[in-house]
Amino acid sequence: QVQLVESGGGLVQAGDSLRLSCAASERTSSIYAMGWFRQAPGKEREFVAVIARSGTATFYAGSVKGRFTISRDNAGNTVYLQMNSLKPEDTAIYYCASSSSSLSTSAGRYDYWGQGTQVTVSS
Repeated sequence: QVQLVESGGGLVQAGDSLRLSCAASERTSSIYAMGWFRQAPGKEREFVAVIARSGTATFYAGSVKGRFTISRDNAGNTVYLQMNSLKPEDTAIYYCASSSSSLSTSAGRYDYWGQGTQVTVSS
């Protein structure tokens, strides 16, 4: 199965930037797309961004479009989420996920998940 490990979370102030990383290993050839989701306390997990492993397509949630950028390394096995102009409402655990079949905003379409990394934005 695909192993996903996130890193890069932390505590920042509103307006600051952070870059999250997600490294995929094992059976990476089965990955079609990699996405980021987040879950705030008391809320459901929500879609943030997704990128095709080929790098040819990306898609963002409206709440982060223009502030966050998803990208991947040349091999397509590491995905990044550059988060700029962070807001307190961006506070959540951020999860990386991989899909073998689609570029989707639905968590149910993803096969494997990382353990999550905490992002806290203070006002």
